[in-house]
Amino acid sequence: MAEDLARSLTLKQLRALAAVADTGAVSAAARRLNVTPPAVTMQVQLLEAAVALPLLDRTGDRFRPTDAGREVIEAAARVEAALRDCVAALEAMKGLDGGRVSVAIVSTAKYFAPMALGAFARAHPKVELSLMVGNRAEVVDNLKNDRVDVAIMGRPPEDFENVWSIIGDHPHFVIAPPGHELVGKKSLPASALSGQTFLMRETGSGTRILMERLFGEAGVTPKAGMEIGSNETIKQAVIAGLGLAFISAHTVAAEIADHRLAQLDVVGLPVVRRWHVVRRAQKRLTPPAAAMIEFLAEHGAEFLPKV
Repeated sequence: MAEDLARSLTLKQLRALAAVADTGAVSAAARRLNVTPPAVTMQVQLLEAAVALPLLDRTGDRFRPTDAGREVIEAAARVEAALRDCVAALEAMKGLDGGRVSVAIVSTAKYFAPMALGAFARAHPKVELSLMVGNRAEVVDNLKNDRVDVAIMGRPPEDFENVWSIIGDHPHFVIAPPGHELVGKKSLPASALSGQTFLMRETGSGTRILMERLFGEAGVTPKAGMEIGSNETIKQAVIAGLGLAFISAHTVAAEIADHRLAQLDVVGLPVVRRWHVVRRAQKRLTPPAAAMIEFLAEHGAEFLPKV
């Protein structure tokens, strides 16, 4: 009986259930799976009929898995992991004459990572590349759940085992519009930043996490300005005189060179972190993914903006 049930379950059914449980809505699950909402509903209903148990409960406007649903979802995750391992093994048979590498980068890395990936693509034209850009929390989630092979970020994740290599230095400092009262002053104490309006990245951004930690250690109490989800918008807002910003030097190299922005001379800054290429420790690497990591570790620093 159990064997017959196992044979009757399909990958479409398992993925439909997992997507609804993860997103909480049929419509969102349908968008993720690139199918229609009725198709998702049908697959879940077929799965529930096969196991003869309810797999989803509706709480308010969200679907949540039942105890039986969680069992099926955990099994689905093991199936997906086995399929990924199978694909990795098949890709390994192709060597560098084919295959695919998926890369996630934090948004700050977009000022150099695409050029590095482009150089890798020219060296290995038969390898297919895919690129995902997000904030730190999104990139870590994709890496942790094996939705990407490697990630380019600042500080490696701490909540799961990973392997990393250094790409190069990653300085951070405070920027201001050229006419700001603090521009041109030498060796400003960190306390001079207290009371200044700071434009901040969104919660989950690596830059914001670093800023809050450093300012907390230095006893700096800035005035919170707008929360902005992109470095490009932050740069334009600083240029417009809406506040200061703590930012990656690699995002503003061009604007500082053109004197549209100015770097403040604050004692203890710039703080220099590192760019890393990271992979999950247990993930089986294909030859193209391994070659990508080696390339970034050896040549990635060549593509960092000059500050």
